[in-house]
Amino acid sequence: MAATPDLEAFRAEARAWLDESFPKSLAGKGATLLRAEFIEPEGDLAIWARNLGEKGWGTPTWPAEYGGGGLSQLEAQVLAQEMNRAGAFNPLTTMAGMGITMVGPTILEYGTEAQKRMHIPRICKAELFWALGYSEPNAGSDLASLQCRAVDAGDHWVVNGQKTWTSGADRAGWIGVLVRTDPDAPKRDGISFLMMDMDQRGIETRPIQLIGGASPFCETFFNDARAEKDQMLGELNAGWTVGKRLLQHERQSQTGTAGMGGGSKKSLVDRAKEYVGVDERDRIADPDLRSRVVAHMMDAKAHSLTLKRVVAEAKGNAKVSAAASILKNAASKVAQARAELDIELMGHSGLGWEPEGFEEREVAAVRAWLTGKAMSIYGGSYEIQNNIIAKNILGLPENTQRG
Repeated sequence: MAATPDLEAFRAEARAWLDESFPKSLAGKGATLLRAEFIEPEGDLAIWARNLGEKGWGTPTWPAEYGGGGLSQLEAQVLAQEMNRAGAFNPLTTMAGMGITMVGPTILEYGTEAQKRMHIPRICKAELFWALGYSEPNAGSDLASLQCRAVDAGDHWVVNGQKTWTSGADRAGWIGVLVRTDPDAPKRDGISFLMMDMDQRGIETRPIQLIGGASPFCETFFNDARAEKDQMLGELNAGWTVGKRLLQHERQSQTGTAGMGGGSKKSLVDRAKEYVGVDERDRIADPDLRSRVVAHMMDAKAHSLTLKRVVAEAKGNAKVSAAASILKNAASKVAQARAELDIELMGHSGLGWEPEGFEEREVAAVRAWLTGKAMSIYGGSYEIQNNIIAKNILGLPENTQRG
């Protein structure tokens, strides 16, 4: 990214604002604080979340008229760099659930003006936690087979059915749901996207316990639940198009392009030296581990540079496309490889599950390693992304098997 007078002026503005608005007590703590699936901010974290939301820089490229930052993609990159410099991070993406990474961008694209005015300002400030109702017990990878149904009741829709793997549904204030509104149409043609208030008797949630110890997912049941007529996103029976677009935003958020910095400042090399030791040249003592750490760092750097190139080539107008599937798979591979190395280099200290006998960061690393195994499954599995890449980018035929 070439420096220009305007960008350097913005950099100075961002740096001054961060120096004034970001509590120094939070510097470098993003990786720890954002590990939870749900944040109830207090103290300095609450102050920082409020400052970021009021400035609009938690959603830096969203239109200022709806509460976003109104920045260009290049300005957003500068802001991310300055946040990294300060050890700052964006807690709003976690506090809003699926609101900032998925629902908000889709509302901005498909929503009515009234829907934008109603939802976007609250998402920008993470005033509500959003969930998404997509998968069902019999509609996972074949999502178009969903059976959750919405029936026209005149002034509203009545929704009945079940969703599963609904992240944070037990904490959500609102949920976006794919429902079948025309059971007689071909399965992709009879689906609509409804936005629903979770504060009603007709919706029940049950958390699903995961191997990593957390319960970020739920089963969600709709029993004569109500959705208002003006809360359909997009056209009637055009929900498949809206739903696919939202998933593209999800994949982009999982590539690292939506990040705003703030992880731990200790690198993988530093951690390896701490646990494994160093040789006479101050290198990681174990040659095999050293070579694999270097290989990982090269992969991570290549991925990072690719993300920057994609944004730069878009000339400030980043557009989500099928290429997000490539980046999503690459991001999953890089993240899982780092987690594996992190556990390995800690040796016996990487076996911790309970706090007794282990440091907090060691237990957290083990749980993160297990949780990270899902990265290549959620948001469309690794194999699903490869299918998208094959068909939409490489132009391969739908069915390559004959006979």
